[in-house]
Amino acid sequence: MLGDWLIKAGIAPIVPTIIILSACIFLCLSVVSGKVRARIIGSPYLKSTPADLNEKATGNLYKIPVPPPYPEWSIETTKPLPYRAFRYGPKYHVTMGLRTVSSDEWIELDNHFPKYHADKAARIRDRGKKCVDTHPDALDAALELLEELANYLPARYPSLFRRTAVGIDNLWSGETFNVVERPLKEDPMAICARLVQDDLAIMIPQPDGQYKLLAGAILLAGFWRLSDKYGMTLSEIHTSGDVPHFKQKLEGSMNKFFQRLKCDTVYCRNNYFLQVDDSLPWSHSIGDEDAPQVSWSTAEKNKTIEHHWFRSERQSLRRLPKSRAVVFTVRTYFHPIKEIVEEKYVPGRLASAVRSWDGFVAEYKGREKYGDVLLEYLDKKHEEQLANGLDLEREDEVRKYPW
Repeated sequence: MLGDWLIKAGIAPIVPTIIILSACIFLCLSVVSGKVRARIIGSPYLKSTPADLNEKATGNLYKIPVPPPYPEWSIETTKPLPYRAFRYGPKYHVTMGLRTVSSDEWIELDNHFPKYHADKAARIRDRGKKCVDTHPDALDAALELLEELANYLPARYPSLFRRTAVGIDNLWSGETFNVVERPLKEDPMAICARLVQDDLAIMIPQPDGQYKLLAGAILLAGFWRLSDKYGMTLSEIHTSGDVPHFKQKLEGSMNKFFQRLKCDTVYCRNNYFLQVDDSLPWSHSIGDEDAPQVSWSTAEKNKTIEHHWFRSERQSLRRLPKSRAVVFTVRTYFHPIKEIVEEKYVPGRLASAVRSWDGFVAEYKGREKYGDVLLEYLDKKHEEQLANGLDLEREDEVRKYPW
């Protein structure tokens, strides 16, 4: 989630107001009609960096590099990357938690692609604009993102995608996407969503230096809804969502970071949270998706461990060179707790992390509903690993954050 992307070891929003940065892209009438508002290219609202000034002087925009193929990638055998983005206590640190990654690693796909693709298609069909939307002021940015994905994906995943003269083909599903025709057959963000496993959100710079969430495809977020945060600034998204410690520790640094973000750098962060049902698109345990209010208060307490799921996000952040908009990708990884505790060091470290949450974070993450059952189980599995010879001194050699 976008609001959550600022909290290291992140937290999943639970109330519609807790939604953190989401933009969804379904059938935007302005896109279908082909109408375009004033472009944001060369926006005077952004502070120019030396690289930006050079681009203006030469007329050359930064070009996102074409990536090499993902080594031996297969839609049948390439497993999800094992992100385990939690740390030992006793203190839960609230920071932006960003790190740079190669632009080659912008989008991560794996053998869960068929399920994510099917879930997204169903959500687009059944919920439409509730999950996907593009404001006219964000149309240029959404089209630019679609163009970038059409260039990136066939190069990175050539066994899954093929570049065509007018767009991109999905070799697995048989889908063909024309990205140059106008009007497009559907909202550009909906097309983007069909191409990747990530949720997507676009923030558009404003005259006052703020960024607004004006385009998104938020289909598998689990705990939050596009309609609750659409059109808000970054600060509004976080303050309305009661993100723990945002005002005190994050707001200033976050706004400065957005203003200084360059096109040639991709940032990434990870978070995690717990869920007590097995639904990837929407966590029904917190209430009906269309209810006016949803929260952890409706969740059943102390469900058996079979109902506990580990939900983790790998979020990327980059600036698009033409529109100067900032695009988020939010890839969700979703596994049963009973599965990940079989990995060495995971039960003990996760138990320590959950215990380290302060009162605000614990309430935000809903620990009161599952903490007793979860921690008892994690402690038991940790003791079993120790009894089987687990060497705690070697943990940093075996798996470092965020693994």
